[in-house]
Amino acid sequence: MKINNSVLFYTALFLLYNTAFIVAGPPFLTDDPQPVDFQHWEFYVASSMQFDKSQSDATLPHFEVNYGAIPNLQLHIIVPIAYSRTDNNAVYGFSNMELGIKYRFIQETDDVPQIGTFPLVIAPTGDKSKNLGIEKAQLYIPVWLQKSWGKLTTYGGGGYWYNPGAGNRNWIFTGWEVQYDFSETFTLGGEIYYQTADAVDSNAQTGFNIGGYINFDQHNHLLLSIGKTSSTSNTATAYLGYQLTI
Repeated sequence: MKINNSVLFYTALFLLYNTAFIVAGPPFLTDDPQPVDFQHWEFYVASSMQFDKSQSDATLPHFEVNYGAIPNLQLHIIVPIAYSRTDNNAVYGFSNMELGIKYRFIQETDDVPQIGTFPLVIAPTGDKSKNLGIEKAQLYIPVWLQKSWGKLTTYGGGGYWYNPGAGNRNWIFTGWEVQYDFSETFTLGGEIYYQTADAVDSNAQTGFNIGGYINFDQHNHLLLSIGKTSSTSNTATAYLGYQLTI
């Protein structure tokens, strides 16, 4: 059955505003320097979506695991199942895994933000026969900052993507997010971001997302966001996920 892109967009919008969202990183593109606590875990089952008039792309689903291996250091992996649809074709299969290490090297004080880095590697594990895989590994080296004042938290930064391959360009991503804890249950936030062109036939773009999370209890959380980019194809984005913290 063919799914209309506008249906996906307004469904995600409905979910965001009719449910009462994770403290940082997912469901946003901008990340933070705060690692998972030592010997604690985060598990996600989620979908990250992008769609315009001619194409829909999503992880359906992806699985993310974060573990606090030592104080101030987190191990990270994402295993995605991807879906891509154009007017003439639809494919579904295993995509490129994401591996990373988040390290916080400056602790937050009253006057100083916490600062860290979160290098990521996108491994070429995807199904290339379905155009769901990259040819060569990609590497991202960012620096992230975060500061809180009571219920208000803000974080952001950016970094450099090494993006080898024919027709590709190395590129820069930077973003900033602000969020507010309205209660122990509900947090709402928003981000703006900018990225340079990542291919010879693409352009730089800006974008925004609004979203948040619901804490059902200290272990179970619902994450949501929705946004748009400045691309000429009028691209909409969304994220929906469940998080278990242990």
